[in-house]
Amino acid sequence: MAAPAGALGTVAVSGAVRPYLGPATGLAVDAGIFLAVVAAAYTLHKAVIAPLVGRLFDKQGLGEHARRPLQKIVTFLVLFAGVTVAFGAAGYQGFLRSLATIAAAATLAIGLALQDVIKNFVAGVFIYTDKPFRIGDWIEWQGNSGIVEDISFRVTRVRTFDNELLTVPNHTLTSDVVKNPVAKKTLRLKFVFGIDYGDDVETATDIIVEEAERSDAILDDPAPSVRLTELADSYVGLQSRIWIDDPSRADFVKARADYVKAVKERFDEEDITIPFPQRTVSGRDAWEQPASFDGAQ
Repeated sequence: MAAPAGALGTVAVSGAVRPYLGPATGLAVDAGIFLAVVAAAYTLHKAVIAPLVGRLFDKQGLGEHARRPLQKIVTFLVLFAGVTVAFGAAGYQGFLRSLATIAAAATLAIGLALQDVIKNFVAGVFIYTDKPFRIGDWIEWQGNSGIVEDISFRVTRVRTFDNELLTVPNHTLTSDVVKNPVAKKTLRLKFVFGIDYGDDVETATDIIVEEAERSDAILDDPAPSVRLTELADSYVGLQSRIWIDDPSRADFVKARADYVKAVKERFDEEDITIPFPQRTVSGRDAWEQPASFDGAQ
């Protein structure tokens, strides 16, 4: 029965280098085979697998923030497979089995010790696949808000509007409600204008709508609307609902501030009052000064 071509090649190489290496020939040949297989796996990844994966990502429409970690994972898997095959080709099966046993025990120990890290890693994968937000989005969660600057597999870095950098564990952002006001192309804003009970509701409503229509930052479609939502102790509440396009934190604040200021100025011109809370204290009987006060004089 003929020997395999690979075995014949190994024997030929061993015979060629034995005069130079002597007893170390076997070790050197095995090491050479190991390095050759690893190099072949790396070359195969660079020349074939990486371009194929890149075209697949392009077809799926993945953004740059999702491509980088996935490409790193693919590279790691290919090189890990290459190293595994290299161990077998070099005749290190016994070492490979021992390494697998050690790796399994180490994995269990590391898994128990790094539960939070693994939890955040899995949460990071979900963020990349589900895309609840992207780099550059404005998000709000648990009373915090800011612009997403970076997303990694363990943490997400958010720059607050006070220019503070928050490093947030990914699990926090996947286990709770996260609001992304800029996920869509438009954003609805609401503001309640309080007017006096003696003022005309229709006139105030017309002013609120007119000032919204005059603003360049507010969309005409969907159209601005006003609803009477409150009959409070000291005012009648008229809730204005307006829409802005391509929202960001700056656009949101400026658009609402300019709009509210314009409505307030029109209210002043039309003698429409924005009341403040008032309290009236009254009693059934007239107040009389206690006799002890007279004695103290």
